[in-house]
Amino acid sequence: MSGIYIHIPFCKQACHYCDFHFSTNLKKKQEMVFAIIKEIELRKDEFKNETVETIYFGGGTPSILSNLDLKLVIDSVYQNYNVISDPEITVEANPDDLSEERILGLKQIGVNRLSIGIQSFFEEDLLWMNRAHNAKEAEKCLQIATKHFDNISLDLIYGIPSSTNEKWKQNIEKALSYNVPHISSYALTVEPKTALQKFIQKGIINPPDDAVAEAQFHILIAALEQKGFVHYELSNFGKPNYFSKNNSAYWLGKKYIGIGPSAHSYDGKNRSWNVSNNTLYIQSLQENQLPMETEVLTLKDRYNECVMTGLRTVWGVSLERIEKEFGKTYLNYLKNQAKKYIEDGLLEIVSQHNDENVMKTTSKGKFLADGIASDLFLLNLD
Repeated sequence: MSGIYIHIPFCKQACHYCDFHFSTNLKKKQEMVFAIIKEIELRKDEFKNETVETIYFGGGTPSILSNLDLKLVIDSVYQNYNVISDPEITVEANPDDLSEERILGLKQIGVNRLSIGIQSFFEEDLLWMNRAHNAKEAEKCLQIATKHFDNISLDLIYGIPSSTNEKWKQNIEKALSYNVPHISSYALTVEPKTALQKFIQKGIINPPDDAVAEAQFHILIAALEQKGFVHYELSNFGKPNYFSKNNSAYWLGKKYIGIGPSAHSYDGKNRSWNVSNNTLYIQSLQENQLPMETEVLTLKDRYNECVMTGLRTVWGVSLERIEKEFGKTYLNYLKNQAKKYIEDGLLEIVSQHNDENVMKTTSKGKFLADGIASDLFLLNLD
């Protein structure tokens, strides 16, 4: 099974922390929709032997597109690919776009999963982040969405300098009050060339505190696990049967095609990415050219990626898989690099029910998963 990710590169306004590719100029929105459909058509041979299990609209803000535009794109996927009978079709949406009429329309065109960018239920936090919606809209959209959709995910951000642990607990409690089956939560990070970075450099606001973020991360885990959520990936919590199939495919190394400007694709051996420029993307597709670059992943690259994605998930890194796909040298290297983290109680090797040995982060090591993974990377074989 494989997935198709579709990047919609438009937003009403720029959130201060965001470094994803988007434009607040919506003049080329219709041209972009047609270019995306053209790319879907041109790349169908890449998946001629694959079955599409997930269609995911990310961004940017996909809910900026009309339901008709989203339907045109979904129809194009069905016309050009072999799609399972009941695929997971997700649309990321902002609360201010989700009226009842809009939500019913999304359901009508086949969307069966909503990922709603709440981020916080506090007005001061939303203003600080420069979000397009307000706290009232955050709650109202969830009241409506939960009436019509069963499969809903919402996003929350922790580690905001102005947020206290008590406010963070209230955010979590408010999210849980809507009985959504999935929550994605991310630490506020300072990305290059964002407004947030500039404000910090100018001393206008304080930088995020890692200790605060880590404390709030553990508060989140405790609260959600108590309510039956599985912490199946570093930033993702789902009730059983409600894990994101699209995102799980990334972490499990499945193939996917990324459509739209800046979108990435992976076929198991190669990684490719589209140009991060809306005008160039549209022009290329109008000329029937794919605006992408491709990188052939070396054995070392694939090993590093396997370690990075595995340590972020509940599934861990299979030692049998490492030996089978990469050889004994890679396995020995991984074990040697991991020794100090195992001794410090940050990593553990456990036996699964099928007698497979997997390396995982402990509860103590979860917050540090990315840093630990980078230290397990193979830089050379000399």
